[in-house]
Amino acid sequence: MPDPLPTCPLLPSAPAAMDASALSAHGAARDAAFYLTALTYAQHLWQRRLAARAILSLDRALGADLRGDEPELQAWPLPYGPMAWFLRHTPPGVFIGNPRVHFQHLADRMNEPRRDQRRWRTWACWALGRVVRPEFGPDPRHAVIEPTTAEIADRLRAHGLPGEAAHWENILRNCERNAP
Repeated sequence: MPDPLPTCPLLPSAPAAMDASALSAHGAARDAAFYLTALTYAQHLWQRRLAARAILSLDRALGADLRGDEPELQAWPLPYGPMAWFLRHTPPGVFIGNPRVHFQHLADRMNEPRRDQRRWRTWACWALGRVVRPEFGPDPRHAVIEPTTAEIADRLRAHGLPGEAAHWENILRNCERNAP
């Protein structure tokens, strides 16, 4: 087995053994406990060189139904930072797919519950991907109007948690400063 990837410093430590049953153990609940499990599972997948699956686990965390005052969220803010970190630190040869296309499709085809909140969080990740990994192009066969960063921030303010838009904007600015 290849060497594990370094731990993402923005996520909780993961146990040596973990699989998708950790998420399914929550049943239909998408609460703070689910959120923490999704973050932890993302770390677990990442360390095992499963970057694309780790991103999917962060997608799951972003879909959690949170109020904003949960201790889990206070300890581990919405994972825009870990998403950018995964995008930036995925080594050559580790499969990540095309994150820009992934986010574009996911945002455009989002369903309930909390469709608008989850949709704009996905567009926020799409914007991070455009800055961190500009070599990934859009899907030319998928006609979608790509939002501006100002529109994403406005929609996060309207549909996200208190302070979420500012949190995302800070991460985006940091990514822009460190763009390739």
